[in-house]
Amino acid sequence: MSRPTLYEFAGGESAILALAIAHHKRCLEDPELNHPFSHPDQHPQHVERLAAYWAEVLGGPPRFSETCGDQSTVLTLHSGHGDMSDLGRRFVECFTLAADDAGLPDEPEFRAALRAYMEWAVGDMLRYPDSDAAVPPAMRVPRWSWEGLQSEPA
Repeated sequence: MSRPTLYEFAGGESAILALAIAHHKRCLEDPELNHPFSHPDQHPQHVERLAAYWAEVLGGPPRFSETCGDQSTVLTLHSGHGDMSDLGRRFVECFTLAADDAGLPDEPEFRAALRAYMEWAVGDMLRYPDSDAAVPPAMRVPRWSWEGLQSEPA
C-alpha cells in the first residue's frame, strides 16, 4: 500500500487552509514579521493563495499553478528585500507552531517533513536578496514528500 501524500496525511484542503490561517495569524503577532504580513498592498486572498501553494507543494492539486502562477512568481514576490535570514528563522518557527494551532497530526515523521520543507523553502526564497536579482522564468512549483524534495523547481 502506498503512503499518503503529506497533503493527504495533513487532512487535505481544509487542513492546509487552517495551517495558512494559523500561520498568517502567528506572523501578524510576531513583532518582526508583522510588517510584511500587514502590508496594505498584500493580495486580498493572500491566505487562500498561500494555502493553495502549500497544498500543491505537499502533494495536493495544482490549483496554485493553474490560477496564481509558478515558482518564479513566488520567488519574484519575495526577492530583493536584502538579508532576511532572521525573518526566515521566525517564519519557520511560526509555521511549526501554526501546525499545532491548525490541529495537524502530531506525528513526528510528518512534523519533521513539514519543518524540513519550510526550512528548504525559506532558504530557496533567500537566494534572491538583491533588488536586481534575476529569478529564472517559468520555474515549476516544487513538490515535497516524506523523503524531501521530489522535483526541483526548473
